[in-house]
Amino acid sequence: MRVDARSLTSLEKQVNQLVVEAAARSAPPIQMNLGKLLFDQQAQFALDSARHKTAVCSRRAGKTVGCSASLLDSALRRPGSVSLYLTLSRINAKRIVWRTLREMHRDYKIGGVVNESELAIRLPNGSNIYLAGLSDKTEIDKYRGLPLGIVIVDEAQTVPAYLEELVDAVLVPGLMDFDGCLALVGTPSPVPNGYFHSCVTSTEWSHHEWTVFSNPWIEIKSHKTPREHLNNELRRRGVTDADPVIQREWFAKWVYDPNSLVFRYDAQKNAFTDVPPTKRPYEYIFGVDLGWDDADAIAVLGWSEDAPSVYLVEEWTGRKQTVTELGERLRVLRDKYKPLSIVVDTGGLGKKIAEEISKRTGIFLEAADKVRKLEHIELLNDSLRTGRFYARPTGTFAHDSRLVEWDHSKPERPKISDRFHSDICDAALYAYRKALHWLHSPPTPRLPEIGTPDWLKRSEDEMVEVATQQYEQRRQEKREVEALYGEFE
Repeated sequence: MRVDARSLTSLEKQVNQLVVEAAARSAPPIQMNLGKLLFDQQAQFALDSARHKTAVCSRRAGKTVGCSASLLDSALRRPGSVSLYLTLSRINAKRIVWRTLREMHRDYKIGGVVNESELAIRLPNGSNIYLAGLSDKTEIDKYRGLPLGIVIVDEAQTVPAYLEELVDAVLVPGLMDFDGCLALVGTPSPVPNGYFHSCVTSTEWSHHEWTVFSNPWIEIKSHKTPREHLNNELRRRGVTDADPVIQREWFAKWVYDPNSLVFRYDAQKNAFTDVPPTKRPYEYIFGVDLGWDDADAIAVLGWSEDAPSVYLVEEWTGRKQTVTELGERLRVLRDKYKPLSIVVDTGGLGKKIAEEISKRTGIFLEAADKVRKLEHIELLNDSLRTGRFYARPTGTFAHDSRLVEWDHSKPERPKISDRFHSDICDAALYAYRKALHWLHSPPTPRLPEIGTPDWLKRSEDEMVEVATQQYEQRRQEKREVEALYGEFE
């Protein structure tokens, strides 16, 4: 029997890995001593053994270091466990915590294997640390069955409504093996609602809160206290500590601040469940926002000539879709709704993608009007304020509308903050610009037939109205003459 040299090499590697892991388990465990590594508020959060805990922080409060230390500490204390870090997207996970996590892993000489492409670290004791994204609902099932020692969901205020399903159906059951911990971490959003906010205000969770004013490294690095930095910002913007943005970003306070939001969706005015029936049929427009790291998004708007309202009847988002997959999705929706037009963001490589989809599917795609985006946003907001634009309260548009903010760094030149990007809001905006609901005119009332009682009554009312107007006009003329020449017989 011949033995493949490649198979032997693979077997040797597996055996060597088992030997290394066995040696690591028999060696004295590395202690991170979080009390010395972290400042007080960070350490209290990291050392809290509660099954469920939250942390509400300002910007630059140091939560990245606290999260990184918690992931490593749990992996070291629970051999064979998984430490899982989740945030809205994989790119954000890499930007926020990967560098800090790697530096800690190196500085403590923990050993193991670092996989840069997978954003994963395998420790010698068999534990694994994974960083991943929550870009859409399909990501949820990836985390089923993991033996979780700790899960940290960072920037939890940005995760859509499926965060609750993720927590209840996937993450919490995975904590049983090691009696692990689930932490939701984030910054207050302009509208204090959503699942993260409900957890922050729940008595069933252990709560932590700290701000940039507790972070000693700000002064060490910049030679200025956080208060000095804040005072400079207040002078530049011409505001006080009471400004809602300052309260959220610097003091981690939940302050209702609709003026910071780009899209003025209000569930009291703009929510709907089912599209109302109409006599005249609905017409449809598709808006398509293209992406790869960002999601592709399709917004389907519908309206009828019977009313001046427009409805976001269907929303779809998907990441890393190929041209073929996206084209098939559009074909299915086209056959379902038979839209008047499909408008697509053709910026960057979007034009090539749109042309390729058109060639493959025969679907004509029109370039979206992006020149005057801020004006288009105001038109959409006018429809939201007046209750003429409707979206489902559980949909992505409603969720993202609570998170897309204006960038206040230059008040004289407003722009949308890049802190949170919504693909579906952009898609809906493209479609709204092309929708024709504004052409609505009330139907002409049907006149009664001549000689009928209704016709006689209508004629009588019209004659009374004309006579009344003539009488009032003569009285007004008489008063004007008397004002000039005095009262006369």
